Amino acid sequence: AIALQGGLGGINAEQWVKVLYGLVISTCLGFGTGWLFTRLIKKLCERMRRSVVNSFFKWAQILAGAGVAVLHGAQDGQKFLSLTMLGVMLGVYGTAEMNGFPLWMVVLVSLTMSLGTAVGGRKIIKSVGMSMVKMEQYQGFAACLSACFCIGLATFTGMPVSTTHTKTTAIMGVGAEKRLRAVKWNLAGSMVLTWILTFPGCGLLAFVFTHLFLLVL
Repeated sequence: AIALQGGLGGINAEQWVKVLYGLVISTCLGFGTGWLFTRLIKKLCERMRRSVVNSFFKWAQILAGAGVAVLHGAQDGQKFLSLTMLGVMLGVYGTAEMNGFPLWMVVLVSLTMSLGTAVGGRKIIKSVGMSMVKMEQYQGFAACLSACFCIGLATFTGMPVSTTHTKTTAIMGVGAEKRLRAVKWNLAGSMVLTWILTFPGCGLLAFVFTHLFLLVL
């Protein structure tokens, strides 16, 4: 937008407020609810037999994980649909006016997101879900429940959030509830640094590529 308008006139400041709120939800609230839900589950289950607790959360964790997957699609799917629709409308019709998303585009984005997660997400899943914090089944459920709450809240209030940030900080909160040293903070720090660099990095690349396209066209 800055490259096209030659300044900040193309930036909608009001919408960026939602982005900032989304950053708070995906980091602070994700961490806080991860910690809180873990503490509540421990209190509720402290008098129950270990075998019963493990048996319940073995399946509850799967259901909660499925909920995270659905809300992941509900949150990130809207972003990818908007970008795809914008490209189609500008490329084919020469206008950015939209009147809903066609079914074929919804299916295409859904399949693409699923394929990308299945093919390229293994290392990320291993780093976040296994290496950063060693979790038991009830802790995995607490992390998924926290992610569902935060992503669902953001989605239904129209705030864009990073689902990856939300899930990761929820896991950090779960580990921190046990003890701070339960979290591998060197790995977590590397992730946070990557998040910080993502915003200016993507913005700079978009600015450069837009300038190049304008020069060519």
